[in-house]
Amino acid sequence: MIELKQKSVAPIYSVAAVWTLYCVFFPLYKTWHFIIPVCIAVLTYIAMSAAFPGKITYVEASVEPKRSGDERIDALLAQGESAIAEMKRVNAAIGDDPASEKIGEIIIVIDKIFKNLLDNPKGYNQIKRFSDFYLPATIKLLHAYEKFLQNGIKGESIVGSMERINASLNTILGSYVKFLDSLFQNQAIDIETDIRVLENMLRSEGLLDSDFGSDATSSSGQILNG
Repeated sequence: MIELKQKSVAPIYSVAAVWTLYCVFFPLYKTWHFIIPVCIAVLTYIAMSAAFPGKITYVEASVEPKRSGDERIDALLAQGESAIAEMKRVNAAIGDDPASEKIGEIIIVIDKIFKNLLDNPKGYNQIKRFSDFYLPATIKLLHAYEKFLQNGIKGESIVGSMERINASLNTILGSYVKFLDSLFQNQAIDIETDIRVLENMLRSEGLLDSDFGSDATSSSGQILNG
Protein backbone atom coordinates (compact mmCIF):
# COMPACT_ATOMS: atom_id res chain seq x y z
CA MET A 1 0.00 0.00 0.00
CA ILE A 2 1.15 3.55 -0.80
CA GLU A 3 0.29 6.43 1.53
CA LEU A 4 -0.87 9.58 -0.28
CA LYS A 5 -1.20 12.84 1.65
CA GLN A 6 -3.64 15.41 0.29
CA LYS A 7 -3.22 18.84 1.85
CA SER A 8 -6.25 20.85 2.85
CA VAL A 9 -6.99 24.08 0.99
CA ALA A 10 -8.34 25.72 4.16
CA PRO A 11 -4.97 27.27 5.21
CA ILE A 12 -4.54 28.85 1.77
CA TYR A 13 -8.05 30.29 1.74
CA SER A 14 -7.51 31.61 5.28
CA VAL A 15 -4.33 33.43 4.28
CA ALA A 16 -6.15 34.94 1.30
CA ALA A 17 -8.94 36.10 3.61
CA VAL A 18 -6.42 37.69 6.02
CA TRP A 19 -4.81 39.71 3.23
CA THR A 20 -8.19 40.76 1.83
CA LEU A 21 -9.53 41.96 5.17
CA TYR A 22 -6.29 43.71 6.06
CA CYS A 23 -6.25 45.57 2.75
CA VAL A 24 -9.83 46.70 3.31
CA PHE A 25 -9.41 48.02 6.84
CA PHE A 26 -5.73 49.02 7.14
CA PRO A 27 -3.34 51.16 5.04
CA LEU A 28 -0.54 49.65 2.95
CA TYR A 29 1.72 52.56 1.99
CA LYS A 30 4.66 52.01 4.34
CA THR A 31 7.05 49.08 4.67
CA TRP A 32 6.00 48.10 8.16
CA HIS A 33 2.38 48.08 6.99
CA PHE A 34 3.27 44.95 4.99
CA ILE A 35 5.20 43.27 7.80
CA ILE A 36 2.15 43.03 10.04
CA PRO A 37 -0.14 41.20 7.57
CA VAL A 38 2.72 38.87 6.58
CA CYS A 39 3.18 37.83 10.22
CA ILE A 40 -0.55 37.42 10.68
CA ALA A 41 -0.77 35.37 7.47
CA VAL A 42 2.06 33.06 8.59
CA LEU A 43 0.47 32.49 11.99
CA THR A 44 -2.90 31.91 10.34
CA TYR A 45 -1.42 29.37 7.93
CA ILE A 46 0.28 27.45 10.78
CA ALA A 47 -2.88 27.43 12.90
CA MET A 48 -5.16 26.38 10.05
CA SER A 49 -2.71 23.68 8.92
CA ALA A 50 -2.86 22.20 12.40
CA ALA A 51 -6.65 22.43 12.49
CA PHE A 52 -7.08 21.03 8.95
CA PRO A 53 -4.18 18.59 8.34
CA GLY A 54 -5.71 17.20 5.17
CA LYS A 55 -6.55 13.67 4.16
CA ILE A 56 -4.43 10.54 4.00
CA THR A 57 -5.47 7.90 1.47
CA TYR A 58 -3.99 4.50 0.75
CA VAL A 59 -3.79 2.98 -2.70
CA GLU A 60 -2.51 -0.34 -3.92
CA ALA A 61 1.02 -0.14 -5.19
CA SER A 62 1.25 -1.15 -8.83
CA VAL A 63 3.49 -4.17 -9.17
CA GLU A 64 5.10 -4.94 -12.48
CA PRO A 65 4.33 -8.53 -13.48
CA LYS A 66 7.31 -10.86 -13.47
CA ARG A 67 8.63 -11.93 -16.83
CA SER A 68 11.01 -14.66 -17.94
CA GLY A 69 12.54 -12.97 -20.96
CA ASP A 70 11.22 -15.76 -23.20
CA GLU A 71 8.60 -14.27 -25.56
CA ARG A 72 6.61 -17.48 -25.74
CA ILE A 73 6.43 -17.93 -21.97
CA ASP A 74 5.80 -14.24 -21.33
CA ALA A 75 2.89 -14.26 -23.80
CA LEU A 76 1.36 -17.18 -21.92
CA LEU A 77 1.87 -15.39 -18.59
CA ALA A 78 0.10 -12.34 -20.01
CA GLN A 79 -2.74 -14.57 -21.18
CA GLY A 80 -3.09 -15.96 -17.68
CA GLU A 81 -3.02 -12.49 -16.10
CA SER A 82 -5.78 -11.36 -18.46
CA ALA A 83 -7.94 -14.35 -17.56
CA ILE A 84 -7.39 -13.81 -13.83
CA ALA A 85 -8.26 -10.12 -14.16
CA GLU A 86 -11.54 -10.98 -15.88
CA MET A 87 -12.43 -13.58 -13.26
CA LYS A 88 -11.73 -11.04 -10.51
CA ARG A 89 -14.02 -8.57 -12.27
CA VAL A 90 -16.84 -11.12 -12.42
CA ASN A 91 -16.27 -12.05 -8.79
CA ALA A 92 -16.52 -8.42 -7.74
CA ALA A 93 -19.65 -7.96 -9.83
CA ILE A 94 -21.55 -10.82 -8.21
CA GLY A 95 -20.82 -9.44 -4.73
CA ASP A 96 -21.84 -11.59 -1.77
CA ASP A 97 -23.30 -14.40 -3.84
CA PRO A 98 -22.48 -17.92 -2.49
CA ALA A 99 -20.41 -18.61 -5.62
CA SER A 100 -18.01 -15.76 -4.82
CA GLU A 101 -15.90 -17.70 -2.32
CA LYS A 102 -15.43 -20.62 -4.72
CA ILE A 103 -14.48 -18.30 -7.55
CA GLY A 104 -11.93 -16.64 -5.27
CA GLU A 105 -10.34 -20.01 -4.49
CA ILE A 106 -10.23 -20.91 -8.17
CA ILE A 107 -8.48 -17.62 -8.94
CA ILE A 108 -5.82 -18.36 -6.31
CA VAL A 109 -5.10 -21.79 -7.82
CA ILE A 110 -4.92 -20.38 -11.35
CA ASP A 111 -2.50 -17.70 -10.19
CA LYS A 112 -0.26 -20.40 -8.69
CA ILE A 113 -0.42 -22.42 -11.91
CA PHE A 114 0.93 -19.54 -13.98
CA LYS A 115 3.53 -18.57 -11.38
CA ASN A 116 4.78 -22.14 -11.56
CA LEU A 117 5.63 -21.49 -15.20
CA LEU A 118 8.35 -19.04 -14.16
CA ASP A 119 10.05 -21.70 -12.04
CA ASN A 120 9.30 -24.61 -14.34
CA PRO A 121 9.30 -23.60 -18.04
CA LYS A 122 9.08 -27.30 -18.94
CA GLY A 123 5.42 -27.15 -17.97
CA TYR A 124 4.73 -24.75 -20.85
CA ASN A 125 2.81 -27.21 -23.04
CA GLN A 126 0.58 -28.33 -20.19
CA ILE A 127 -0.19 -24.81 -19.04
CA LYS A 128 -0.70 -23.65 -22.63
CA ARG A 129 -3.34 -26.34 -23.12
CA PHE A 130 -4.88 -25.39 -19.78
CA SER A 131 -4.99 -21.73 -20.81
CA ASP A 132 -6.38 -22.38 -24.30
CA PHE A 133 -9.15 -24.80 -23.39
CA TYR A 134 -10.01 -24.94 -19.70
CA LEU A 135 -9.78 -21.27 -18.78
CA PRO A 136 -12.04 -19.98 -21.59
CA ALA A 137 -14.68 -22.58 -20.69
CA THR A 138 -14.52 -21.57 -17.03
CA ILE A 139 -14.80 -17.87 -17.84
CA LYS A 140 -17.75 -18.59 -20.13
CA LEU A 141 -19.57 -20.24 -17.21
CA LEU A 142 -18.80 -17.28 -14.96
CA HIS A 143 -20.12 -14.86 -17.57
CA ALA A 144 -23.35 -16.85 -17.78
CA TYR A 145 -23.67 -16.88 -13.99
CA GLU A 146 -23.05 -13.13 -13.82
CA LYS A 147 -25.69 -12.50 -16.50
CA PHE A 148 -28.29 -14.68 -14.76
CA LEU A 149 -27.63 -12.97 -11.45
CA GLN A 150 -27.87 -9.46 -12.88
CA ASN A 151 -31.15 -10.22 -14.64
CA GLY A 152 -32.77 -10.61 -11.26
CA ILE A 153 -35.28 -13.10 -12.66
CA LYS A 154 -35.93 -16.15 -10.50
CA GLY A 155 -37.41 -18.37 -13.18
CA GLU A 156 -37.08 -22.13 -12.85
CA SER A 157 -34.70 -22.46 -15.79
CA ILE A 158 -32.44 -19.64 -14.64
CA VAL A 159 -32.32 -20.83 -11.04
CA GLY A 160 -31.59 -24.38 -12.21
CA SER A 161 -28.77 -23.20 -14.48
CA MET A 162 -27.24 -21.12 -11.70
CA GLU A 163 -27.35 -24.05 -9.31
CA ARG A 164 -25.62 -26.30 -11.86
CA ILE A 165 -22.91 -23.70 -12.49
CA ASN A 166 -22.44 -23.22 -8.75
CA ALA A 167 -22.10 -26.97 -8.25
CA SER A 168 -19.66 -27.24 -11.16
CA LEU A 169 -17.34 -24.73 -9.46
CA ASN A 170 -16.47 -27.37 -6.86
CA THR A 171 -15.53 -29.78 -9.64
CA ILE A 172 -13.51 -27.11 -11.43
CA LEU A 173 -11.66 -26.17 -8.25
CA GLY A 174 -10.79 -29.79 -7.47
CA SER A 175 -9.60 -30.40 -11.04
CA TYR A 176 -7.42 -27.28 -11.06
CA VAL A 177 -5.85 -28.27 -7.75
CA LYS A 178 -5.00 -31.69 -9.22
CA PHE A 179 -3.54 -30.01 -12.29
CA LEU A 180 -1.34 -27.79 -10.11
CA ASP A 181 -0.21 -30.83 -8.15
CA SER A 182 0.70 -32.63 -11.39
CA LEU A 183 3.01 -29.75 -12.31
CA PHE A 184 4.88 -30.22 -9.03
CA GLN A 185 4.99 -33.98 -9.59
CA ASN A 186 6.80 -33.39 -12.86
CA GLN A 187 9.28 -31.16 -11.04
CA ALA A 188 9.79 -33.90 -8.44
CA ILE A 189 10.61 -36.36 -11.23
CA ASP A 190 13.14 -33.92 -12.68
CA ILE A 191 14.74 -33.47 -9.25
CA GLU A 192 14.97 -37.24 -8.80
CA THR A 193 16.63 -37.52 -12.21
CA ASP A 194 19.14 -34.80 -11.30
CA ILE A 195 19.97 -36.63 -8.07
CA ARG A 196 20.61 -39.88 -9.94
CA VAL A 197 22.83 -38.13 -12.49
CA LEU A 198 24.84 -36.50 -9.70
CA GLU A 199 25.18 -39.82 -7.86
CA ASN A 200 26.49 -41.52 -11.01
CA MET A 201 29.02 -38.73 -11.58
CA LEU A 202 30.28 -38.94 -7.99
CA ARG A 203 30.39 -42.73 -8.11
CA SER A 204 32.37 -42.70 -11.37
CA GLU A 205 34.95 -40.48 -9.68
CA GLY A 206 35.15 -42.82 -6.71
CA LEU A 207 33.59 -40.23 -4.42
CA LEU A 208 30.45 -42.17 -3.60
CA ASP A 209 30.05 -45.77 -2.53
CA SER A 210 26.29 -45.68 -1.89
CA ASP A 211 23.21 -43.65 -2.70
CA PHE A 212 22.62 -40.29 -1.09
CA GLY A 213 21.35 -41.02 2.38
CA SER A 214 22.34 -41.82 5.88
CA ASP A 215 25.70 -43.40 4.98
CA ALA A 216 26.83 -40.34 3.04
CA THR A 217 25.54 -38.01 5.74
CA SER A 218 27.33 -40.00 8.43
CA SER A 219 30.63 -39.95 6.51
CA SER A 220 30.45 -36.19 5.96
CA GLY A 221 29.67 -35.69 9.62
CA GLN A 222 32.77 -37.66 10.66
CA ILE A 223 34.96 -35.58 8.35
CA LEU A 224 33.57 -32.28 9.61
CA ASN A 225 33.93 -33.35 13.23
CA GLY A 226 37.24 -34.94 12.59
